[in-house]
Amino acid sequence: MLFPVYWMLNVSLTPQQDMRKDPPDLLPLHPTFEGYRAVLDDQLPYLGTSLLIGLGTVALTLLIAAPAGYALAKLRPRGGGALGLALLVAQMIPGIVMAMGFYGIFLDLGLLNSWWGLIIADSTIAVPFGVMIFTAFMSGIPGELISAARIDGAGSWRTFRSVVLPLSRNALVTVSLFSFLWAWSDFVFATTLDGGGDLRPITLGIYKYIGNNNQEWNAIMATAVVASVPAAVLLVLAQRYVAAGVTAGAVKD
Repeated sequence: MLFPVYWMLNVSLTPQQDMRKDPPDLLPLHPTFEGYRAVLDDQLPYLGTSLLIGLGTVALTLLIAAPAGYALAKLRPRGGGALGLALLVAQMIPGIVMAMGFYGIFLDLGLLNSWWGLIIADSTIAVPFGVMIFTAFMSGIPGELISAARIDGAGSWRTFRSVVLPLSRNALVTVSLFSFLWAWSDFVFATTLDGGGDLRPITLGIYKYIGNNNQEWNAIMATAVVASVPAAVLLVLAQRYVAAGVTAGAVKD
């Protein structure tokens, strides 16, 4: 599993003239930082756009998924079971099919080639997952806490904001992390909905190095290394919360 990561680092430091060497060097014997220089010169705007889209996707996903999960877990609305099934089915739809549908809708709404459009598109993948995680986690919150808040005069919204959300830290971190990673690594929506925009994500920044007659592999791999750092850091910092969040609701007392 770690070999692709090692090879990505190796190639990012390999001079362009040694790319097709046979057999290839297992270590960069003559390392070069030209690829990383290209990242600093060309890719920083793309990284900034990906960060903007990732954070926007997290915010929109939490805004929709957290209240929806609370409603399904504790308020028991009519049709909640059918909605849960619909969310599960929504995750089975291939991304390219959704991208084609979004293209027609965004063309009519004027959202093509915009970072807002990508936030909305990426959120459609993250929201169903987020609702299921929040529903499973919030179902395990003791009903006595909800009842106590209602006795004290708190309405549904106040109970959700002041009682349920603080107890749902693990689920919040889990949903936020996966939402960010999906938006950060998205290529299908980006190339379909934002191929000609001024603000394009890092996945399209990497893709621009690949042409019919030229592949700048050290720059490609250097960009991939730099783009992997935020995801790796977030995974390391949040793994404890993610482990608790994704297993919530799996076992009943």
